Amino acid sequence: MKARLVESYLIAPEVRHFVFEIPEQDYLTYLPGQFLSFTAEFEGKQITRAYSIASPPHVNRFDLCLNRVEEGRFSPYLFDMEPGHEVDMKGPYGTFVFRKPTRDSIMVATGTGIAPFRSMLQAELAHDSVHQFDLILGARHEEGILYREEFEELARQHSRFRFHPTLTRPGPDWSGLQGRVQPHVLRVLGERRDVDVYICGMKEMVDQVRTLLKEAGLERKQIIVEKYD
Repeated sequence: MKARLVESYLIAPEVRHFVFEIPEQDYLTYLPGQFLSFTAEFEGKQITRAYSIASPPHVNRFDLCLNRVEEGRFSPYLFDMEPGHEVDMKGPYGTFVFRKPTRDSIMVATGTGIAPFRSMLQAELAHDSVHQFDLILGARHEEGILYREEFEELARQHSRFRFHPTLTRPGPDWSGLQGRVQPHVLRVLGERRDVDVYICGMKEMVDQVRTLLKEAGLERKQIIVEKYD
């Protein structure tokens, strides 16, 4: 399939939100949390990259959230794309989706690891008024809290959703959580052991959080991960 760029715009320094459409289809079917693969040719070599979908299913459009990797090939290429340009696409793929039946859940992300959670939460909160969802999002600086206003609005609309952004390099005016996501995961978990925990981000963070949760007594099947490196 071909994915055609509708629009893109910066949402944080070196982070861009993309909206694509599939001209050949009226509807793109996928499970919130899944990813797509893009392929393009660079200097005679085919390169493929996987990107988590950052929006719930909606007609033939989907969102992505990407950071520019300066030494990379694909992200600078996408950052420079103009609306109307197309890229080869396959998918959807992946099993990083809400387990069924859904249980109370904690979601942990850093950086663009927030992308699948944006899709999953928007879809799930639209019809689930029973379960508790906690999202812990780590960033360095306040401007790096991706989709902050959206998640704050979701928390106002849904009493069972709580948003916990935390900063490792907060400014003097920041009054929220500080430090890495790891200790905040254990704080939100508390004494509960009947929840599922979803973790998305770079390997080091994912592995560390998974180890903490195992040491806290969670079973392997309760810890669902997606690594970005």
